[in-house]
Amino acid sequence: MIELLRTNDVVLISAVEALLREEGIFVFVADQYMSVLEGSVGFLPRRICALADQAEQARALLREAGFGGELSRE
Repeated sequence: MIELLRTNDVVLISAVEALLREEGIFVFVADQYMSVLEGSVGFLPRRICALADQAEQARALLREAGFGGELSRE
């Protein structure tokens, strides 16, 4: 799995998940449950990950959709 981005923004997470899944890209949100356990203080961002062989396609889709500034370093 390759990390695409990290955020605490649940709206962004939802939008990115929907976009990538619509294009057939497997998406995994890491630390989703740890964020809940920490009490929503916001110090544990969730990581959106894709399979290694789909990561470049996912990054291209996110850039095209205007989420390029949110991407983790490649």
